[in-house]
Amino acid sequence: MKIANKIVSISRGIPLVLFLMIQSFGYGQLPKIFTRSDLNLHGEVKSCLVITDYGKEAYEFNKEGLLTKLTTLYSDTDYDISYYKYFNGLLKEKRLENYREDSLDRQTSIANIYFIDTLQNKIVKELIYSYQKEFLEQYEYFYDEDGSLATIKRKNNEGLDETQITYDTIEGEHTQTISVNGITDRIVRRSFRTDKKKQKVVNILEKDYLNGEPYKATEVFQDSLGRKQKEILFSYDPVKSSFTKTREFIYEYEEHGFLSRKTTLVQKQEATQEYIYQLDAHLPPNWIKKIITPTNSYTTRRIVYYEDELPEEQDR
Repeated sequence: MKIANKIVSISRGIPLVLFLMIQSFGYGQLPKIFTRSDLNLHGEVKSCLVITDYGKEAYEFNKEGLLTKLTTLYSDTDYDISYYKYFNGLLKEKRLENYREDSLDRQTSIANIYFIDTLQNKIVKELIYSYQKEFLEQYEYFYDEDGSLATIKRKNNEGLDETQITYDTIEGEHTQTISVNGITDRIVRRSFRTDKKKQKVVNILEKDYLNGEPYKATEVFQDSLGRKQKEILFSYDPVKSSFTKTREFIYEYEEHGFLSRKTTLVQKQEATQEYIYQLDAHLPPNWIKKIITPTNSYTTRRIVYYEDELPEEQDR
């Protein structure tokens, strides 16, 4: 059976969750709360050990499915540990501890502390400290009456930056504009249409700017389940004052809803990757080995589930 997941490919040496954090932090977004679904895990998963070519990644979840601990092991003595603490489903504290030669590196280990004020419009304050008790940065996230993120204020020893997020809807198209210190940084347009099979398709066009000038763009087509159907990358040609397509990805899914094939198109050249999975006996199943052809690279996972708790016998 050929099955594949929705996990994004990651660079060598960068854990999946850390990679996603880097992506979200790049535009000043509030840190995402990660769940089992971000690793395409089904059911009451307690822990998942991912064995890669550069090391191991161990994920631990609470019963609500929230990530509580991430350990990235590069060797027996070099590893990173991230801890996540929640209150009422909201992230309250995140700590990143880096260990080298089995000793905690306080210079690179950091703690993120969150304070949430919901008396009026929601405000989230994030304080970042080193393990040497040195203040590094402060973020304040301000939300509008609709609960959408509107302003981010970043403060550190170098000064203050402010990010503004505005929203607009015209003829069914929703546009989000992100500006940093008054300079456009990213524009995201989201629209909806119906394909030939009369299924709803979401079209997301993201344009990135560098110093206020167009730089690159990505257009994604998703189905109603949020799965990518097509992804197109563009670069900006300042001579032609337009975007030029550089690469296109086509994603195909099999009957179980998993990615079965990824086709890459670059100019007139085409390359295809197929995903083959070994599944466990869980219902619904999780994969415990992933093979990508034609490179035959593979990743294995060891999954532990929460055992079903039996109700206590009542006294008769």
